[in-house]
Parts: sequence; C-alpha cells; structure tokens
Amino acid sequence: MTETWIYHERQEAQLCGQHALNNLLQTQAFSPHSLAEIAHQLDQMELNFMSAGNKNGVQSKDFQRRIAEGSGNVDASGNFSIEVLKSALLSQFNLTLVNTLQESIRDMEITDFDGFICNKMSHWFAIRKINGIFWNLNSTAEKPVQISHFRLAAEIEALRTAGYSVFCVAEVGGMPAECKDEKELTSRGAQKFWWRESGLLSGKGTKGYSNPWNNVGNGMRLDGKSTSSHTGSNAQSAVNIEGLTEEEMMQMALAASMQKDEDVFLGKEAPLDLGSVEVMPEPPQGTAGAVRIQFRLPDGKRLARRFLGSESVKVLAAFVQQQQGPQSGTTVELRAGFPPKNIAPLYNETIAGANLSGESIQCRFT
Repeated sequence: MTETWIYHERQEAQLCGQHALNNLLQTQAFSPHSLAEIAHQLDQMELNFMSAGNKNGVQSKDFQRRIAEGSGNVDASGNFSIEVLKSALLSQFNLTLVNTLQESIRDMEITDFDGFICNKMSHWFAIRKINGIFWNLNSTAEKPVQISHFRLAAEIEALRTAGYSVFCVAEVGGMPAECKDEKELTSRGAQKFWWRESGLLSGKGTKGYSNPWNNVGNGMRLDGKSTSSHTGSNAQSAVNIEGLTEEEMMQMALAASMQKDEDVFLGKEAPLDLGSVEVMPEPPQGTAGAVRIQFRLPDGKRLARRFLGSESVKVLAAFVQQQQGPQSGTTVELRAGFPPKNIAPLYNETIAGANLSGESIQCRFT
C-alpha cells in the first residue's frame, strides 16, 4: 500500500504563526521573513490610507503616533494579525480563511472542510484533513493527533468556548495534496518534521504527549525576533506573489488602498445620517450569533468589539463615529479585506451576510 506522510513542524523559536500555515499546507511554504514582508505591506497600506484621510497628512499627530506604535500587524508580544495569514494564503495559494461563526459556514457540515486555523491570544495552530483523516497539527504537541469525524464538531465547539477563534479554509479540496512519495519529503520540508501515517495510527514507536488543546505557545514576531526583542524590523526577503514581481504587488496594494471608489458612500448626494442608527449594547461573550470585529479607528487606536451577526453593517460605521465623536463636515469611511475596499455598498446588509465576522476594519473621516 502507498504510504501517506504527515508534515508537522514543531515549535522552534516560538514561530507558531509560520508553523500553523506550513502544517496546514503540508509543505514549508512560508518563512518568518516572507510573512514579515506581508505584515509590512499591510502596515504601509494602513499608513497611506490614514495619511490620506487627515488634512495634515504624515505630519498629523495621529499619523505620528501610529508610526511610534510600530507594526500594527505583528507586535513584540507575538499577537499576529489575522490579515497577515489571510493575505499569505490568498496571495500564494488562492485560499481564503473564513470565521466558522459566520452564518454561511454554520449551515454547512464541519467535516466538509479540509482545514482550519485556530487562534487564541498569541498562539496559532492548524487542523488538516489528510488522507481522509483529521489531524490536530499544533506545533506545541509532540506529534500529530488524530481527531475522528464524529468528534470534530465537538472539538471545534470546545475550542470556541475556550476563547479560540476558528477559521476554516473555504475552498474545499483546494489545498496542496498530502505527500505520498518519500522522494518528495526533503523538497517539501525538513525530514525531522515528517511522520508516517501508519505509524501514528498504530501508535508504534511514539511517546506519550500532553493535551494539545491546552498547550499554548508564547508566540513570536513574524520577523523572526523573540518576544523580548525591540519593535521594528527589516524584512530580508520578499514574498513571492504568483505572476507578479514584488514591486508590482506593492504598487497594486498601495494603489488599491488609496483608490477612491466611484460609490464611496451610499447616497453620495445625501450621506447616511449615522446619528439615527441605533448601536445596541455589546452582546456578552458566548452569545449565539455574536461576531467579533477589530477596528483601527481614525485616531490610530485599535479596538475590538462583539456585534450580533444579524445587525446591519451601517451599525459598524455608527459605532466608529460614536467612539471618535462628531466630526463637522466629515463622513466616516470603513474599509476591509486585502486590498482594503470600502464597505459602504454593504451598509444595508447584515454583518454576517457581508462576511465581516473576524475582520479587521480600517476607519477614517473624509
């Protein structure tokens, strides 16, 4: 019978973000520096967007404070932006990560998906279907741990209850195939990270292991520096964007972040009166249908809050305006995704219907 091999990077230098992506893809696809490059691209897009929305541009106090904060997509505590992981998978493998709490996902069988990325605080890890079997590929665990189809939904729900955010790979069957040829092992990753599926299933030649769900790593900066390092870094290699050079990708991203949509706001002649939009109190943690949104406010501050997925998208704009106070003669603009796009055309949709659960939204006044 053909042997199936399972790739499982162990925690090295606490690079759990890199390990989670590579374990999900079953190949050494990303390095710390390539992920750092994506983080810096996103930072630059945010800075350009922020400076364009302030009359004093790069000389504004908000812009200067944002610069002083350092990277907004990777920090010294190892708190990685989900946008970095999303962008990495999208740019190189055309894969999208979607929060499993979204209504469109909740209506599907969890076992239909081939992979998941899980996050709590500064730790990331992957779950991947390999040769028809689900495996927990937590880099802090000694070895891959099998999850039965029967238990998968319960395990995912237990993770969410414990405070994890769980994202699924939306493209079923779209990930790189598992390795079934021993000759390919060294080209796909270091030999020390490969396990024979037959050996894992039989339990022969393996040691005992601790509960991987409770074994949380400390995390690390995506630029490869430890959590005790100073902020700031110089990426040493660029991410390879299929079909584009680094310069072309950067120019495309920056141009997209600065572009003025033809329909920037709903009803350009009659801007939406956000003061008339009711913002309900934040739903308690664990509320059914609640989603979490992270904001980069116009003054540069970051803020995370829960909303009901059934609320309209315009509630998000009203919430931002409430946080920043009334701005005479200005309109709030919200952008999300990579490259960031204005979400004003989605104002009348629900947050869940617009697939904004788990998103990081950039905000400014224009």
